[in-house]
Amino acid sequence: MPFSPATSRPLIDGFARTVTYLRVSVTDRCDLRCVYCMSTEMTFLPKKDLLTLDELDRVCSAFIARGVRKLRLTGGEPLVRRGLMDLVRSLSRHVRSGELQELTLTTNGTQLSRYADSLAACGVRRINVSLDTLDPATFKKVTRGGDLAVVLDGIAAARTAGLKVKINTVALRGLNEEVLEDLVEWSHERGMDITLIETMPLGDTGEDRTDRYVPLSLVRSRFEKRYTLVGLTETTGGPARYVRIAETGGRLGLITPLTHNFCETCNRVRVSCDGMLYMCLGRDGRVDLRQAVRASPSDALLNEAIDDAMRRKPFGHDFVIERRGQSPALSRHMSATGG
Repeated sequence: MPFSPATSRPLIDGFARTVTYLRVSVTDRCDLRCVYCMSTEMTFLPKKDLLTLDELDRVCSAFIARGVRKLRLTGGEPLVRRGLMDLVRSLSRHVRSGELQELTLTTNGTQLSRYADSLAACGVRRINVSLDTLDPATFKKVTRGGDLAVVLDGIAAARTAGLKVKINTVALRGLNEEVLEDLVEWSHERGMDITLIETMPLGDTGEDRTDRYVPLSLVRSRFEKRYTLVGLTETTGGPARYVRIAETGGRLGLITPLTHNFCETCNRVRVSCDGMLYMCLGRDGRVDLRQAVRASPSDALLNEAIDDAMRRKPFGHDFVIERRGQSPALSRHMSATGG
């Protein structure tokens, strides 16, 4: 992309926060139906509404030209998108050039046995794998039919390929709340970091998440009775706050959008698979990048839309879980935005 004032201008919002982290959903589809993410009967976007792989490349490259240094591909489940590895190979040119510090993705692990080697060959060095339990029956319940063994095989394949794996675990009352220590110790025994996440009220999933919500402040208090937690200042560029567990030597991240939001240091925006740029996961405000991309082969309109988004990025989100039976904070599902 040729140098121009637009492409060289950094992404700074109205609160003087610099955006350096882009999360891009490549599909709203998934081969699991996790209770906190999707309903059992989902209506997916028609193919014509999705950004093509070339359009996804173009959008990502426009952000990289303006200072994004970390790019995460998400879904749904990104590895079920046909041709996804072609996009990863193309985007890896930005890693080789040094413009992009990290190209990574978040996955449920079901396809990792197939794609782990290819991801590593494209310069992906680190991935996040969503895993909420080590019990096969509970896993099947949380994912509505998933096979834990397939995911564990995928994690093993990723590690064999040289990928650094971090486990993401949503704390769920009545499902995994009492065994979070087991997941942490299992992860640390294998040299993997783990991050615990509070369930977020996005989309109607057919479950009342007030029944599943576990404040991580309570989890941390419980952990402090069993482990020595050492606070860390290091970060992976996202919202997690990290501690090191002295007894295991591993890192534990905590993402707490409800008990302690992280909005003041927000450095990220999200693009959905249909080209909508969301300035905040917890707000409905969005800017249409698909229209800008399809209106002109030049990136001038695309950069104008990105500028508009930076001006409109809010300070904080609207997440709250207070009352039993209340509607979700936002109607769109997590799978539509990519987390």
